[in-house]
Amino acid sequence: MNSSGITASAELGLRLVVPDRTAVPLVARLDYTADDPYAIKVAFHTGEDDPVEWIFARELLTVGIVRPVGEGDVRVWPAKGEGEQTVNISLSSPFGKAQFDAPVSPLAEFLHKTYEIVPAGQEADHVDLDAEIEQHLHL
Repeated sequence: MNSSGITASAELGLRLVVPDRTAVPLVARLDYTADDPYAIKVAFHTGEDDPVEWIFARELLTVGIVRPVGEGDVRVWPAKGEGEQTVNISLSSPFGKAQFDAPVSPLAEFLHKTYEIVPAGQEADHVDLDAEIEQHLHL
């Protein structure tokens, strides 16, 4: 299936959780394309010239809203607390670790848009395996 050009984008306000200090607000840009139906690209705008970019499995963010998921470098889990429902996102790399607290409502709205573009279970219909293999053979 040719799905080129079918995308969803959103900006998400979140908080960088800093131990023993007030959380630091920042913005992340979320991008999804049917050309890469399993992944969501997230660019964290930290005040530097270039954002810090990560790629998440769409399913990881979806499941993380309702129960803890992930291991290793990326973990997502619902926050327990009063008031606005939030989700925690923990990232780890050789360069350091970071934990973010994000509101569920705008994240869920963005995820809903991605599932309108490519419904769950239909991701493989949007992947051109021949093109993927060709790309990796000519690196």
